[in-house]
Amino acid sequence: MPVVHIYVWAGISSEARKRIIEGVTKTFTQLGIPAEAVEVLIHELPKENWGVGGEQASQKFKHVKPP
Repeated sequence: MPVVHIYVWAGISSEARKRIIEGVTKTFTQLGIPAEAVEVLIHELPKENWGVGGEQASQKFKHVKPP
């Protein structure tokens, strides 16, 4: 049973979560794994707790809004 952990910045919409879960599950079902066996966990982290290239994502990507 695959368990997929997805890490995203805090604040994504319910619709975006739904699309992520459906898309990841679809990928596994195309490999022959039953949808019921696929677990997807979405972890939301504040941009302040995420670093990219030595900078906090909250500064580096302050113009980016969650979907």
